[in-house]
Amino acid sequence: MIKLPNSIKMVITDFDGIVTDNCVYISSSGEMTRKLNFKDIMAFSILRKNGYKIGIISGEANSAIDVIKEKFNIEEVHQGIRNKLEVLNQIIDKYKLKDDEYIYIGDDVNDFDSLAQTKFAITVPNAVNKVKQISGIQVTEKYGGDGAFREVVDALIE
Repeated sequence: MIKLPNSIKMVITDFDGIVTDNCVYISSSGEMTRKLNFKDIMAFSILRKNGYKIGIISGEANSAIDVIKEKFNIEEVHQGIRNKLEVLNQIIDKYKLKDDEYIYIGDDVNDFDSLAQTKFAITVPNAVNKVKQISGIQVTEKYGGDGAFREVVDALIE
């Protein structure tokens, strides 16, 4: 069970492997698409309605992120990012966030540095082992793309 303090003001997350199941579907024309779970989509709405700031830092660019950004007016969306820690630190500085005012959710090696720096770091059961071994990291019960993002948001709201 995820435990978070009442001091959190911003949720910053990776996208693929957290909001998606980490799978990419490629059509015969070469178009890549992703599957999203409505529970996870609703989590963005819940965050917005409860006054939380939201950030997405993704190593890949994709249209699903663009749709989520527009639908929920997300403050910080960064796609195609190779150095996620640099972007995370820019967000922390921009919003003057203290260590206990944000969470970071990630699942792979490109999230490692950001998760290792974050006081309230969260990952999913199907994350790579290196990430799951970060000291103090919390692991959701749900898998990425199967309600894991919603699980975190529910823990935050409750």
